[in-house]
Amino acid sequence: MIDLVCLVADRSIEAAIEAVLRRHEALGICPLEFETLVHPERDPGCLHEPAKLLGGYTDRARHALVVLDRAWDGAPAGDAAALEKLLEQELSRIGPAGWGKAIVIEPELEAWVFSDSPHVATTLSWTEPTALRDALAAAGLWERGRAKPEDPKRAMEWVLRRVRLPRSSSLFRKLGSRVSLQRCEDRSFVRLAGILRGWFGVAR
Repeated sequence: MIDLVCLVADRSIEAAIEAVLRRHEALGICPLEFETLVHPERDPGCLHEPAKLLGGYTDRARHALVVLDRAWDGAPAGDAAALEKLLEQELSRIGPAGWGKAIVIEPELEAWVFSDSPHVATTLSWTEPTALRDALAAAGLWERGRAKPEDPKRAMEWVLRRVRLPRSSSLFRKLGSRVSLQRCEDRSFVRLAGILRGWFGVAR
C-alpha cells in the first residue's frame, strides 16, 4: 500500500506537488511513497468526478488528495473553502471517513509562486537590475504591501515574457523544489502542509 495518491487538474500542478512532496524534511513529514494522477477533464473532472480515477485506490493508498484551481470556466459559485467542502463530501462517498482531502488553489497555481524567497527570481531567470517584486509593482501587477499579486497568473506571464522563458510544467517543478516552503503564505499551500503533517508528521 502506498502512503498517498494525488489527483490533480493538470501537469503543472502535478509537477509542483511532486516536487513539494519530495521535500519531506522541509515539510516536517516522513518520506512518502506516492502516486500522482492527472484528471483528463482537468479542474471540472477533479471537482465533479474524482471517483473516475480514485475509485480503485481506497485499498491501495492510505490517503488521497485532490488539488485543483479555483478559477476555470464554469466553476460553481463559492470560495475555495466552500469548493473544498463540496469535494470532500464527494470523497467521503469513495473511501472511509477522513481518507481524502481537497485543496483548491485561489485563484490558480501561480499563487504559490510569489513569496519573498530569493529563489523565485533566480528560478524565473530574472536578471534585470530592478528587483522582481519592484518591477512587478512598477508594472501595476503587484500592489506594495500585499503578500502576492492580485492576479498571480498575469504577473507570472509578464515575467516569463520579459525573460523569454516558456511556461512549462518543468518550471513549476523547479519552483517547487527550490523555493522556501516556510515563506509561502498562500492559504491553500498552508492548508496542504497542515494536512500532510496531520497524516504523515514525523511525530506520528
